[in-house]
Amino acid sequence: MSRRLVLASASPARLALLRQAGLAPEVVVSDVDETTVTAPRVGERVALLAAAKASAVARRQDDALVVGADSLLDFRGQAMGKPTDAQDARERWRRMAGRSGVLHTGQALFDVRGGAIEARDVVVTSTVVHFATPTAAELEAYLATGEPLAVAGAFTLDGLGAPFVRRVEGDPASVVGLSLAALREQLGRRGLAITDLWRR
Repeated sequence: MSRRLVLASASPARLALLRQAGLAPEVVVSDVDETTVTAPRVGERVALLAAAKASAVARRQDDALVVGADSLLDFRGQAMGKPTDAQDARERWRRMAGRSGVLHTGQALFDVRGGAIEARDVVVTSTVVHFATPTAAELEAYLATGEPLAVAGAFTLDGLGAPFVRRVEGDPASVVGLSLAALREQLGRRGLAITDLWRR
């Protein structure tokens, strides 16, 4: 019998990734206050955030596989989530242009059966992102779309910001918000194949 898959995230990009991979998750947004979760390293913080989101949603399930995720850009030691406003995004891009950062995505898979969390599996995928240098006009046009305000690091690979990324070293899907390769491995550790969850 196919297991229910629940995505503990409001991110349309994560939902789209899962759907493109043949999955049909239900979306249940967690109530986690991200500002209360801290850690000395960016990778540790995204792992804690992913686990907190998955846990908050898993506690409300009876039988489900719950996926929580969070992404932050580590740029020269600074953790960058979503920009606060257009000026913040502009300043970030002026610093990032022509340089590189590491996008860390934490994802947690919680296996819930009979109302109890049977297993927790948390991984972090880290991908080096090499940024291009947008012209002033390109940057202003990009900011005007509002897209950079909705994504960690003020950029994304699955939208209008893609031309401003020269290349990535690692998993491109994790930069969008969720590593499908890591999810396949997490499911495998629970004795499941990702193909078992394909919508029929």
